[in-house]
Amino acid sequence: MAIRQILRRSLSAERRLAEVPKGHLAVYVGEGEKKRFVIPLSYLNHPSFQELLFQGEEEFGFHHPMGGITIPCSEESFIDLTSRLSST
Repeated sequence: MAIRQILRRSLSAERRLAEVPKGHLAVYVGEGEKKRFVIPLSYLNHPSFQELLFQGEEEFGFHHPMGGITIPCSEESFIDLTSRLSST
């Protein structure tokens, strides 16, 4: 019985991690190992973010190895950009 509870907790935790709030999008960022970020959809309209998307398209085409949009830049650059976008 304890094993079932552990499995249920584990599966529900995985579902929560996989969920993306309404109005947001999960993207994978990094030059080597990829890290998952959840961002507001409004970022997609910003020219600086669109440039990152274009770079991702150039590198990966429409096949994204992580199963979501993959952006080929450093985490630091991505965090810097999203910090600037969130303050506007």
